[in-house]
Amino acid sequence: MTEPGGAGRDGAAAPPAHADGARRARPARAGAERERYTLLDGNGRPYPSAVPGTLGGHRDGRLYGRLDCPSALRALARGGYRAQRVFFADAATARAAGYRPCAVCLPERYARWKAREKGGATGPAPHTAAEVAALMDLLAAGRRPVRSLSIGHGRDAASRAAARAVAAAWCGDDRAERARHLREAGPHRAADVAARTVLDVVDWPEEAASWLRQARRLAAGAPDAWVVCGAPAGWARMARRLRQSTSWSAGRTFALASLGTPETVALAGAETLEGLRGASADGGHWEVRRGWITFHPLPSHP
Repeated sequence: MTEPGGAGRDGAAAPPAHADGARRARPARAGAERERYTLLDGNGRPYPSAVPGTLGGHRDGRLYGRLDCPSALRALARGGYRAQRVFFADAATARAAGYRPCAVCLPERYARWKAREKGGATGPAPHTAAEVAALMDLLAAGRRPVRSLSIGHGRDAASRAAARAVAAAWCGDDRAERARHLREAGPHRAADVAARTVLDVVDWPEEAASWLRQARRLAAGAPDAWVVCGAPAGWARMARRLRQSTSWSAGRTFALASLGTPETVALAGAETLEGLRGASADGGHWEVRRGWITFHPLPSHP
């Protein structure tokens, strides 16, 4: 992980730290609290702070841990580690920035992270027919006609299958589904339905150096909308990269049920997913607004 201490405003190596994990700073000017430390936020961006971080991390290794991590202290003693140090206010921020727990000083958190990265042994739950139908309804319900989609998904089996099902339903490979949408669209929207295309289908790993290549490919071509499915951890990192590096919009993105969880919002950051909408497994839908997920179940009929 990292040694106790903080980085300077420019991100350069800081002077030696003392025992409480904070480097010594010059006295603050009278009447003002100086921001003496540089931490990373949930999007991986540095910001000045008046208080030191509680956790340290390694930038290239994308991992975080305690300030007294024995592995980090050994690495610092050997030299060559200091330039990669980063600091976080808490574990939630470190996870949101795409850093994983240290196996040495945070073994229990690491074990849980490892299980999630393996898809919890099974990955997201398989999609349902009602879920795909609800997604098609969401895409058709907007004021702006949607003709072109780009589809993104994780690399687990369930997410791959869901992406194939979405593409088939959208392009009409499923004849019954296409006939239903043509019938319900009416004459004034039948042309829109007939012109549907999928610009690209892009998968992403749960762990990567930056996700930049996948993000640029998914955003290419300026699709009318995006559809995504996968596990929360991988999608959170992909969404942050999309927001930082492309013209992608969460408000024009639709997801399947596996991503309609509070964990997804916590990992990606509420500002990253504001406006994201999705389908529920039972055929209802959900949306992200002001950092909260609101679920809209199907109305019950007597």
